Amino acid sequence: MAPAAPKSGDAIFASVDRVNAELFTLTYGAIVRQLLTDLEEVDEVNKQLDQMGYNIGVRLVDEFLAKSNVSRCVDFRETAEVIAKVGFKMFLGVTASVTNWDTEGTTCSLILEDNPLVDFVELPDTCQGLHYCNILSGVVRGALEMVSMKTEVTWLRDMLKGDDVFELQVKLLKQIPEEYPYKDDE
Repeated sequence: MAPAAPKSGDAIFASVDRVNAELFTLTYGAIVRQLLTDLEEVDEVNKQLDQMGYNIGVRLVDEFLAKSNVSRCVDFRETAEVIAKVGFKMFLGVTASVTNWDTEGTTCSLILEDNPLVDFVELPDTCQGLHYCNILSGVVRGALEMVSMKTEVTWLRDMLKGDDVFELQVKLLKQIPEEYPYKDDE
């Protein structure tokens, strides 16, 4: 029997249970606002959003692999394409494009022209250092770590700050060798 063909991001998105997009967006906004109230410093909020995203990304990998039928990617370039075309579509309903590769093939940008997290959002002047969608950088970082890729993920452009797109730079720091919990000869 032949293995199941990988599903496209559109096919997965159509088959995944979803919550109302507006409810999700408003809930996320309430979380960010509460963090700003509790932590008071924008840099601390950025760190907290990244950590929350990391924890989510670590857990989303299992669901992604189970529902997408995506086989192991051969390299970082292929992994970035799968995240952009399948992962973002599956969980956010949008696709990203992958651009700006460095010559070593270890750094790229994920470009989002649409981002459902920012519907209804306008940053006040006091929050200009806030990376409102920093949860996404954490999700990408956490998910990649679970598939043995240590990365650094940073925001380069943000539509909430007047840029034309959202741009996340993903830099592969190292490939982590897989460790098995037991030896074959035991």
